[in-house]
Amino acid sequence: MHSGRSPERLTKRSLVAVSHAIERAALAEAEDGPLVVFALFQRLPYFARERAVYRRIAARAAVTVVGMVGGPPPDLPAGAYPVVLEETEDLAREWSVVALTPRFGAGLVAYDREEVAPAETLEAGRLFDGRWSFRRDEALHDVLRLYGRLAERLPGPARAGLEQAVARVRDIPAAPGEPRAEAALRLLARRGERAHPAEPADALLDEPGLRRWTGVDGVTATGTLPVALVGLRVDEPAGTPERFGRRGAAREGQAVLAAVTSVLTPVDRAVRLADNEFQLILPGRDEAAALAVAGRLREAVGGLAHSYPFVAYAVHAAVTVTARRPLPVAELRHAVEWAVREGVPVASLPSERPAVPAGAG
Repeated sequence: MHSGRSPERLTKRSLVAVSHAIERAALAEAEDGPLVVFALFQRLPYFARERAVYRRIAARAAVTVVGMVGGPPPDLPAGAYPVVLEETEDLAREWSVVALTPRFGAGLVAYDREEVAPAETLEAGRLFDGRWSFRRDEALHDVLRLYGRLAERLPGPARAGLEQAVARVRDIPAAPGEPRAEAALRLLARRGERAHPAEPADALLDEPGLRRWTGVDGVTATGTLPVALVGLRVDEPAGTPERFGRRGAAREGQAVLAAVTSVLTPVDRAVRLADNEFQLILPGRDEAAALAVAGRLREAVGGLAHSYPFVAYAVHAAVTVTARRPLPVAELRHAVEWAVREGVPVASLPSERPAVPAGAG
């Protein structure tokens, strides 16, 4: 992501909006070809959502290159050239859309931070460091950068088409009025962001709410955002004196719930799987952070004995870090059951976090 511009912090929502604007520009009727388009999608599900758009782009462009981890997509539009990205290369974490003609250029280049901001869904809140512009020479810079990285993975016709298009671009100077148009676009983008502020969300979800928030029923992908999970079971030890009155039991249940949610940050969520069983979803955290949260949970629930002297809860937990979607809810529940059965305070499942790309950091 090397250019004269400093990167800015962008949410996934922002990236989608800018990407769609660049794609729409590529599809506009204009006699300024040849058109070249590069698009890096990270993972197949993100491309699948836009396949119809890229079918139209590939029909218009001299060269269309699409890259992602996991192999070429099925039903690749005719005229599009696929590039397979390795999980461990830095391009696997890049989200890019670049369109270039001799008289027009626009580009978005963003690098996945593997973090989130508060948003209506986990995907919408993903954070990237990136830049975007509607300036031809910056788009040329990005085309040359991506071509240099991917040339050996492109067939001869694609390379020839790219070289011819770049030569045409270099023959014509960029339009001097580009900064004016871009200033207007940036104003519209800022107003669009302000028009859709993140709404306060409930920290405690039910299972359907968890599916919606994690995007299982929408567009999400394995291998991008790592998420730490903490499974928790809160039991009354055998032999606890029976208490009378539903009101007292309800107060204690609410106190447990408050203790569980007290450790959450604005980007975290908890899901209640049973009366005494919870899972916490902690986006962008590592195993050490998950273990620290598990420790705070044990302290918070254990501290309830000061307010409810007849109750000394037994707390067992399990932690893991995963980039898998859907989240491994069932596996974590089994780990908690094992911890209860074996008397282990906190169990750990092997991390499923993908390897860090070379050059990342």
